[in-house]
Amino acid sequence: MAPEEDWSDSDEEVLSDTETSVQLGVPDGPIVSSSDILDAAVSRIGGHPAFLAPHEPDYTSSICKHCSKPMELLVQLWCPLEDSPYDRVLYVWGCARGSCQGKDDGSVRAWRALRFNEKYAAKLEKKRARQKAKEDAKKAAQKAEEERKSSAKVNPFSMKSSAGAPSFGMGLGNQIFGNVSADGPEDEQDEPSSAADDDSSSEDEDSSGSEDELVTAMASSTLDTSEWATAPAYTSLYLSTFSEYLPKQKTPKVPSADDVEAEHENGKQPKDVSWAMEGYENSLETDHVFDRFSQRVEYQSDQCVRYDMGGTPLPFAHDAVFDRLFPVPRSASSGVPVTKAAFMVTPGGGKRVFDSSSLPACKHCGAKRVFECQLMPNLINVLKTPKSDEGKKNLTDDERRKEVEKVLKRAGDGRMDWGTCMIFSCEKDCEASKSCWAEELVLVQWDS
Repeated sequence: MAPEEDWSDSDEEVLSDTETSVQLGVPDGPIVSSSDILDAAVSRIGGHPAFLAPHEPDYTSSICKHCSKPMELLVQLWCPLEDSPYDRVLYVWGCARGSCQGKDDGSVRAWRALRFNEKYAAKLEKKRARQKAKEDAKKAAQKAEEERKSSAKVNPFSMKSSAGAPSFGMGLGNQIFGNVSADGPEDEQDEPSSAADDDSSSEDEDSSGSEDELVTAMASSTLDTSEWATAPAYTSLYLSTFSEYLPKQKTPKVPSADDVEAEHENGKQPKDVSWAMEGYENSLETDHVFDRFSQRVEYQSDQCVRYDMGGTPLPFAHDAVFDRLFPVPRSASSGVPVTKAAFMVTPGGGKRVFDSSSLPACKHCGAKRVFECQLMPNLINVLKTPKSDEGKKNLTDDERRKEVEKVLKRAGDGRMDWGTCMIFSCEKDCEASKSCWAEELVLVQWDS
């Protein structure tokens, strides 16, 4: 008799978290090492920038377009793309002056720096050559197999056999049953396969040491004699990254819009968080977006950066930026009636999903822009000037959580006043030369 399956409640509670495509950036202590301060490969919060290019970019890159004053560096991200021969860093500056808050296009600016890495480029060429050799070998093996099968179908009694066909003395049985001689296609198939195996072992040897052999992207000079040394700066902190995990759902069922609305009307929060990976209901209520934002952030309240190249941003509120990035579905914009009681679009309106087609193309190459990362409200709490940091202890998790809630609700203390800053980069990561300094698009959702 087969053993009975255990369906106890305790087993149902043991659920593993689901890993998303998002990398979360969190503060990881002050940078005190002088070499790390000058190393462009060290991601950071605040501090002065460490540049990739042999020559520093123009100081005007950090100038606020509204007050014309230099801004502080918010974050610097070491973010080279996979299989790219370029070292790559993203820099984001922000203006904290009250008169510049709430103004678009210029109070938060992001720049992308590229530098051609000749040593890594050579490794990539070898890797691609090995990959091509493997693909060619595979195609040759497939062709040889097709020829072998084709030869097995030839009529041995046909008078139109080719001059190369084996004679009766070479074995009629071999031809009928598809066997070939030692010089046939089977051996031709084995040779490239063996070569591919050799290449594979060679690739493993190269890849094992590739990380250690990458050229460290150190700044070419110190900031002592640079104009950047006079720039205002926050305390420099390490920025560590790790994958985002969300609690796995007990049931795969996604609640309907009516169910979600009913729970909100009763003052309850939905227990199912399937919303994390779904589109937004086409609702006229403005708090649903913020609720979803704050619930997602609660799982890792100290996050300062969300990085997801080519992914989907997490909107802060239902505003003009949200409408631009998550447009109303066509079916809902063509005269769909709205109920007055709940102010919800009636069924059939569809879901709002991320669409970056409304964003301007890259001004350098014309390619479309894709979402790369966004700055989170907790970054405002973490950023501190050197003087404000003196005599203060590190916040506990509970204290930091309360600070995050305060920032989200915005007590209005004269600091930066945005909810999130989204950076959209060139999809092709274009470069004008072997070293590049290009400004990327920033969309800010202000906390109004």
